[in-house]
Amino acid sequence: MTVRVRLGAGLARLSAAPLKSVQISEGATVGELFARLAQDEPDLAPALRSVLPVVAGEHVTRDRRLEHGQEVALLLPVSGG
Repeated sequence: MTVRVRLGAGLARLSAAPLKSVQISEGATVGELFARLAQDEPDLAPALRSVLPVVAGEHVTRDRRLEHGQEVALLLPVSGG
């Protein structure tokens, strides 16, 4: 199946493109998507450890199952005050 991945500003600079279409197996989880991204783009791998995945406007965990055609936004956490 295909999912779209939108990389937030901090991650986009580590990748060739800020929006990607990624092929993963049917019923794959967010964690499996991360593993695929790390394999395909090794420069992203270190940042994926702290990334916040968002699906349909909701923060999700790495065990969340994905569906064909979904978009996953990957955001780096922000701190400050």
